[in-house]
Amino acid sequence: MSEKISNAKKTAEKASQAPTGDFIFGKENYILMLAGVLVIILGFTLMAGKENILEDATKVTVAPILILLGFVIEIFAIMKSKKD
Repeated sequence: MSEKISNAKKTAEKASQAPTGDFIFGKENYILMLAGVLVIILGFTLMAGKENILEDATKVTVAPILILLGFVIEIFAIMKSKKD
């Protein structure tokens, strides 16, 4: 019987503990993620363009490179270890 009471107390203590608010990533990670998203958005904006010319260097080379660079930044931001 006393074992059930001690288990109930432990469960109540665990339930009463407030979450610590720890984030998975650090501040630097979130800044890098935001930078990556902005680079990807810039790449898609350049790719859309206003001109309908397929041979435009910005649409064919620069925009895809920016999009890939944005994804590389995102992967780096996710893999970077959080500093405590």
